[in-house]
Amino acid sequence: MQVEVLNISGKKTAKKVELADVIFGAEPSDHSIYLDVKHYLAAQRQGTHKSKERAEISRTTKKLKKQKGTGTARAGSAKNPLFKGGGTVFGPRPRSYSFKLNKNLKRLARKSAFSLKVKESNLIVVEDFTFETPSTKNFINVLKSLGLENKKSLFVLGDSNKNVYLSSRNLKASSVVTTSELSTYAVLNAKSLVLLEGAIDGIEANLSK
Repeated sequence: MQVEVLNISGKKTAKKVELADVIFGAEPSDHSIYLDVKHYLAAQRQGTHKSKERAEISRTTKKLKKQKGTGTARAGSAKNPLFKGGGTVFGPRPRSYSFKLNKNLKRLARKSAFSLKVKESNLIVVEDFTFETPSTKNFINVLKSLGLENKKSLFVLGDSNKNVYLSSRNLKASSVVTTSELSTYAVLNAKSLVLLEGAIDGIEANLSK
C-alpha cells in the first residue's frame, strides 16, 4: 500500500512510500496481541513483594496456655498465623513474573498492531527530521502541525537521534523510540503512530524474517 509522506509542518510532500502489505495489511491476531502485551507488562513487574511467614516473626515461642481443658483450640506459639501479629500463611514471595514467548508470535503481534493502526487511520509517515539542539518547544510545534498536541503519540526513528529524544522527554503524551526499541504495547498504547521515513526499512527488515 502507498502512503503519502508529510513534512514536519504537516503538509503533504511529493513523496510516497510503499508499506509492505505483509506487515501493515496483515490480518490482526487478537490472541497474539494479548500474549505479547501480557509478556511486556509482566516483565515490568519487580516481583519484590514479601510478607513474613511464621518462621520469620520475632515473637515468643513460649506455650501460651495448657494443651487441654481450655475449651478452645490448642496453641503452641504466639507466631501462630491465627493470632494477631502472627506469621502470614502462603503470603507473597519474591519471584519473576516473566515468561517465554517465541519470536514468531512476537512478530505476529507487532504486525497485528501495525495493521490495526492502519485500519484506524492512525498511522502517519513523516520525513526524517532533527533539531540542532534539544528543544521541547520545537517538538511541540511539530505535534501541533501534525494535529497531535492533544493525543498520545509514538514517534519511531530509524536511528537514534539524541536531540529529538531529549526534546520529547518532558512530554507525557508523546514518546520517541527507535525501531529496535519498538514493542506491541508501545504501538497500541499510543493513539497515533508516527513513522519517520528512515524507520520503515528497519521495521520491515525486522518483521519480514
